[in-house]
Amino acid sequence: MTDQEIISNYLLLLKSEVEVFIHGTIESSNNTSRDALKNGLSDILVSQYETYKLMVQKGFYNVENVKKSSIKKIYDKFN
Repeated sequence: MTDQEIISNYLLLLKSEVEVFIHGTIESSNNTSRDALKNGLSDILVSQYETYKLMVQKGFYNVENVKKSSIKKIYDKFN
């Protein structure tokens, strides 16, 4: 596996974990469980953002700015 594949897979894993923790948090029946899951969710979100920044830095994740005219075109399409 390449570094890009490993990091991409890790990012996908983190995204899946977010789903589990968010559902666990909103379904918790007591404050202790809810707080533990909220803290875990927060930690995962930090890891996800750090992984995303690493991917951008290494050129594995391309980010481009969108022109305002493109945004307006899509906005107008749905209004």
